[in-house]
Amino acid sequence: MNMFRTALVAGVVAATATIGLSSANAAGEVVHPPEHHWSFSGLFGTYDRAALRRGFEVYKGVCAGCHGLRLVAYRNLMDIGFTEDEVKAIAAQVSVPAEPNADGEIEDRPGIPADRFKSPFANENAARAANGGAYPPDLSLMVKARHNGANYMKALLTGYQEPPADKQVPDGMHYNPYFPGQLIAMAQPLYEDGIEYSDKTKATIKQQAEDVVTFLTWAAQPELEARKRLGVKVILFLLLLTGLLYVVKRRIWADVH
Repeated sequence: MNMFRTALVAGVVAATATIGLSSANAAGEVVHPPEHHWSFSGLFGTYDRAALRRGFEVYKGVCAGCHGLRLVAYRNLMDIGFTEDEVKAIAAQVSVPAEPNADGEIEDRPGIPADRFKSPFANENAARAANGGAYPPDLSLMVKARHNGANYMKALLTGYQEPPADKQVPDGMHYNPYFPGQLIAMAQPLYEDGIEYSDKTKATIKQQAEDVVTFLTWAAQPELEARKRLGVKVILFLLLLTGLLYVVKRRIWADVH
């Protein structure tokens, strides 16, 4: 009887799992993004400075027209290799609201390094109006907000393709198997030689995607390298402490048999 009940339960579980899998497939379950080895992966991984600079160029030239980076200040760019003069020049290219003057009026002023990245739209309603009702999300924490964030974003940026014959794509939508539901309002953003890198690197779609994802990973986790260095120090300290405790223990109990 117990064996029969166990088999029955196992059969119900298997059937439920099969039904759930079929439902997920019918709903257009997102394709799992392929793994990519990033320079910042692993215990000793660090950000590739050249990739970070190129990634900023991709963000500025392609993404910044729709997506903000409101949690990052221009001065933070100095952490990835930009000079103070470069940062001042980058910040000065935007206009931001100044403090109210004596008459209470607010005028614009050139940006300064202490300012955060200027959002492309004044508010959400303006963003939706300019994008057919879709709201381009802020990218400051996007890598953290998505499961397997870096791999997901790279797959998304390089995954635009023609839809299968049986897939209906409404006007204003685009087929991308890596996006939940496989239909995304954002048009393909990256194209071959879509930008010109200052270091003359060939701007393939793959290169642009890897660079901008590296940059956005840094934007979401600027403390990553310091955290890893601290982790290594803690591990080394614990190993040393373990060795010292073992030596002390042997000496204390040396005369005990």
